[in-house]
Amino acid sequence: MLSEEEQAIVDTVREFVDREVRPVVRELEHANTYPERLIEQMKELGVFGLAIPEPYGEVAVSMPCYVQVTEQLARGWMSLAGAMGGHTVVAKLITRFGTEEQKQRYLPRMATGEVRATMALTEPGGGSDLQAMTTVARRTADGYVVNGTKTWITNSRRSGLIALLCKTDPDATPRHAGIGILLVEHGEGLTVSRDLPKLGYKGVESCELSFADYRAPASALLGGKEGAGFAQMMTGLETGRIQVASRALGVARAALDDALRYAKEREAFGKPIWKHQSIGNYLADMATKYTAARQLVLLAATRVDAGERADLEAGMAKLFASETAMEIALDAIRIHGGYGYSTEFDVERYFRDAPLMIVGEGTNEIQRNVIAAQLVSRGLPG
Repeated sequence: MLSEEEQAIVDTVREFVDREVRPVVRELEHANTYPERLIEQMKELGVFGLAIPEPYGEVAVSMPCYVQVTEQLARGWMSLAGAMGGHTVVAKLITRFGTEEQKQRYLPRMATGEVRATMALTEPGGGSDLQAMTTVARRTADGYVVNGTKTWITNSRRSGLIALLCKTDPDATPRHAGIGILLVEHGEGLTVSRDLPKLGYKGVESCELSFADYRAPASALLGGKEGAGFAQMMTGLETGRIQVASRALGVARAALDDALRYAKEREAFGKPIWKHQSIGNYLADMATKYTAARQLVLLAATRVDAGERADLEAGMAKLFASETAMEIALDAIRIHGGYGYSTEFDVERYFRDAPLMIVGEGTNEIQRNVIAAQLVSRGLPG
């Protein structure tokens, strides 16, 4: 599926994970320490530019390659994949919808990681209902004045660019016709009010953002066209859901690898525990589920690259891969027995990280609603 060059990129990231990430991740994660050195190494590897085409970046890889790079990073530490997730979505939004001025301003620096980007969608009272947002960008003579609050915004302290979904016309009918995306930077009127405590997904911050008479120039509107933001972001979330599904694959693969290794090394009643049927059955089911999830994610990725509609497949991939990661993480704990509950083994981390993919980028309950509606309206492709 990948060219030699793309396979070399995946192999390089795999080696980086095994050599640099896995030996230090437990200490960093338990201390909830921001992985500054690892992020710098990811910049050097070109990870933040994988979605940015020439002439703004050095290489834009295929979506299947991006899936496998994300999986490898999450196999080492899911938080590292999260550090480049929203960044990639914003890069694709600017590449597809941005003005030439916006592309020149941001993409070259995003490709090197000098500027990292994130999305600001979710609000404290809105959740997955993005059209119900209350963050408003009021038009002025020279730009916009923004007021509102966003929450669960990953990388928001350290990102130099925020793709802010907001209402430019709160009275528009239908509601989505009054939504835009502003490309905003930190400055007066924007406050990162607090870091949110989390079960897992440590190291990388998730914060609340408060906008109080924040001023953005007219040139900050993505594409320069009001009312297009909702459709633009829905296209971006297609990439986002594939990215979250890829993170889930990485967590599932790490849990499966650890469980398999432990089952071969650990002995009970005179033989390795994998030879006991109950443990062997767990391993067989885990490997089958992981392989099925991976193929579904790659299916969605190939449809995106082919220019075909992939929102249904991306939703399915996100739904199935995230639920699979949760199941495999729990089964890995079962196989480890009491050690699986110990913080001295990594499987407890996988179990804490896996739920994020179930509730992130649109909860799985929302995914099921969307999938069902699309099946009714247009049927199952293929």
